[in-house]
Amino acid sequence: MEANVRWVALTAVAPVAWGTNYFVTHEFLPADRPLYGAALRALPAGLVLLALCRQRPRGAWWWRSAVLGLLNVSVFFVLVYAASQLLPTSVASTVMAVSPLTMMLIAWSLVSERPSIGHLAGAAIGLAGVCLMLLTGAGGVSVPGVLASAAAMLVSSFGHILAKRWSAGVDVLPSTAWQLTAGGLFLLPIAAVAEGPPPELSTPALIAFGYVALVATALAFAAWFTGLRHLPAGTVGLIGLLNPVTGVLLGTAVAGEVLTGQQLCGLMLVLIGVVLGRPMRAGQRGVNTPEVVDAASRPRQPG
Repeated sequence: MEANVRWVALTAVAPVAWGTNYFVTHEFLPADRPLYGAALRALPAGLVLLALCRQRPRGAWWWRSAVLGLLNVSVFFVLVYAASQLLPTSVASTVMAVSPLTMMLIAWSLVSERPSIGHLAGAAIGLAGVCLMLLTGAGGVSVPGVLASAAAMLVSSFGHILAKRWSAGVDVLPSTAWQLTAGGLFLLPIAAVAEGPPPELSTPALIAFGYVALVATALAFAAWFTGLRHLPAGTVGLIGLLNPVTGVLLGTAVAGEVLTGQQLCGLMLVLIGVVLGRPMRAGQRGVNTPEVVDAASRPRQPG
């Protein structure tokens, strides 16, 4: 059980970092360059991880890296960048919290992880909390922004479960590096054609890009994919509810967004949902998560 707690704590680094990413992108990065914004987030992070692991893809991982890089990086980062610019920090991060249910359903079909009652209850309660945080009755919420955030949630949920399915035989660090590098390389020529020359960046924007690339991307994705290796997808999805919690709290504390009593109740429900979805002891998992147990027991290649 202590090992599970460690994996949960490590995995939680990702949604907390992603929750801060909305604020940093909204406040410091150029609003009219989503393609360059996504590329400058992904490629430096991928190159840093490549320098650390010093491994190239082998065999099927050449095309797998391309597929996962397109889903988890290229498309996802552009949509998140757009949502971050169009929506308040709290709203942009909150829409993504529907992902636990999506991840559970996709994991059930792709990796045969049947969601437990606790996972489903946690997802339902967490989703209710998200609705309380989002449906405040305030006007002016951008419909394109909400659609971009929802599309990002769907694309990333599928991509993350696909990465889990393909995780055997390769360590987390190189596979994450390959995805980020491939996704960044896909975006650069498209950005050059669609958005022209790279944007001129101020010192605060450069610092912000450094934070987004190293903390909210390299560190966060390595932690997230490590969690997917060792925990059920339902648990990882519920840990992802810390994304909107971080976004709402940061938007309130730093960006001056107002946190209502309704949103506080929603936050409490989200946290209850995360607790309900905590991983069970190995003896209680039964046959619901055989892939996770097998993956955790397989020897890793040195990274």
